[in-house]
Amino acid sequence: METYTFRTIIEPDENNTFHGSVPSLPGCHTCGNTLRETKKNLKEAIKCHVQGLLMDGEPIPQEENSFELIQTFTKKEFAFNC
Repeated sequence: METYTFRTIIEPDENNTFHGSVPSLPGCHTCGNTLRETKKNLKEAIKCHVQGLLMDGEPIPQEENSFELIQTFTKKEFAFNC
């Protein structure tokens, strides 16, 4: 059985709800009132998006070599040193 892995991003938004997206599937976004609901909605959004790709004869993107990095900076590091 073939498996597919998709990196998802969930962020809080201005309405105290959550926004979810899938970077490797442009246009694949969803939202939810809770993290749990957003995760569920993302799973459904991914399924619908990939089904659309398959119906159109498009390849399913893979993230087998992706790398994600979160970097932290101090306010001092953003100061101008000119």
